[in-house]
Amino acid sequence: MFSNTTSPFALLVATAVTALLVGCTKQPTGELDALRNWPQMDYPEDNLPDAQKIALGEHLFKDPILSLDSSISCASCHKTEFALADNVAISPGVQGRLGKRNSPSLLNIGYLPYFMREGGVPTLEMQVLVPIQEHAEMDFNIVLLAERLNQNPTYKAAFQAAFGDSATAYTLTRSLAQYERTLISHEAPVDAYANGDLTALSSSALSGLNLFFGKAACATCHNGPLFTDHSFHNNGTSNSDGDYGRGDLTLDSADFYTFKVPSLRFVSQTAPYMHAGNLATLDDVLEQYNAGGTGHLYQSDLIAPLNLSESELVDLKAFLEAL
Repeated sequence: MFSNTTSPFALLVATAVTALLVGCTKQPTGELDALRNWPQMDYPEDNLPDAQKIALGEHLFKDPILSLDSSISCASCHKTEFALADNVAISPGVQGRLGKRNSPSLLNIGYLPYFMREGGVPTLEMQVLVPIQEHAEMDFNIVLLAERLNQNPTYKAAFQAAFGDSATAYTLTRSLAQYERTLISHEAPVDAYANGDLTALSSSALSGLNLFFGKAACATCHNGPLFTDHSFHNNGTSNSDGDYGRGDLTLDSADFYTFKVPSLRFVSQTAPYMHAGNLATLDDVLEQYNAGGTGHLYQSDLIAPLNLSESELVDLKAFLEAL
């Protein structure tokens, strides 16, 4: 007979072995300390958290009524099982239309300082307007959408209860933004490890942690509790679709083909990768970085061959899976 109860002696041995593994390599103490220092979420003065507004926003997020032909919702492209991202390179909009960018995860979106991959939208309330009105996404006029919602007795009552007003561009965007700010998750294995649970990461993930903050230099751009510094770079991903990234916004050649550094939180669940979803797996991503990018004309000087061995790539992937 085997018992499901672990003996104190076995726990002591496991802790000692883990401590030995941790002690074998120098741990990036400052970086681990930073992981515990989550930023404060900023709330606009005109949109402070409110339970009724959040509930209304959640209902709207999941309702295809927001799209022109009532065929897709926000949740159609931001699926729970994929960390609120999608599992296709480009998510189809109304009538199957395809845009040019991969759907990013919305987890922890309320902590971001600006939105869209070129960083051109300063608030979450304004960001909500983009997919609703974008031709390749929901393709609906926000004024006509408000009229549609006000013709729905359930929504009309819900907006009155939450805002003391009807559905308008103002109330609609604020309810959706309220809900999106609740999409928070910071309970991954790496968080447990940073908070003192030495058993939270495997020995492979621990080696990957040291590579991430050391030899592989991933933390140059992917740092802090969100694993992003919110900067803009061309990471060497090939691009032939005419998407100039931040350059479309600034018209500055220095910004051509640069995109916002994404958060790596739950990265193992958000394949495919890169702004156009052209890399299918984490292995593909790691191979591209290890090779030093693709030699894109505008590639950042930060991108250079990493010269990681196959075993080091396995360890780095194990750490990424712990995020």
